[in-house]
Amino acid sequence: MTNPGVKTPRERYRVQMQAEIKQCAWQQIATAGASALSLNAIAKQVGMSGPALYRYFASRDELITELIRDAYRSLADTLRAARESGADLTGLAYALRKWALADPQRYFLIYGTPVPGYHAPDDTTEISNEILTMLIEACSVGGADPQVTPFDTHLEHHRRWADDRSVPTTTLHRAMSFWTRLHGVLSLELAGHFTGMEFDPALLFADELNTLITH
Repeated sequence: MTNPGVKTPRERYRVQMQAEIKQCAWQQIATAGASALSLNAIAKQVGMSGPALYRYFASRDELITELIRDAYRSLADTLRAARESGADLTGLAYALRKWALADPQRYFLIYGTPVPGYHAPDDTTEISNEILTMLIEACSVGGADPQVTPFDTHLEHHRRWADDRSVPTTTLHRAMSFWTRLHGVLSLELAGHFTGMEFDPALLFADELNTLITH
């Protein structure tokens, strides 16, 4: 009787080949960017024909989708592990920065320039929402009482993206400020825009984070 939890040799080989193909794809993205991803070039690198590779990924977009899923899942797991270990908003910020610096191309695939002609499926948005939900939860703890702004008023009628309807709009605003400003610093740093400016990006990141937490 076959154990449903045990993969057959063919299934294990398929998983192994998919992992090898994705590794080659990451290498190609690091060299030329996601928009230049070529299945034929990857096929040559892994030693198979173009048509043979399509047995593992039916199209370039399917491969990109798997890479995006892996990237989002990796970040979600990283932040969840930080939360479970007791990390507060500051801890989440540094977990995000460490994750981004460890693999800039993975970061840019999900937070950089969209790949022309590619449209991500809904389930990638669901994983992204997991990350945002953890951030909102962290923003609900502590912090000064914020003054209501025009954007807060606007958010009252544009907050369907937040799963928990009971979260105050000012908390959502705080989470959005955290997300956009820290991603702004990270994106500029990883893209090399601070090169030659003779300051430490880590200190800028820390300063922006301190401003967000204390205001």
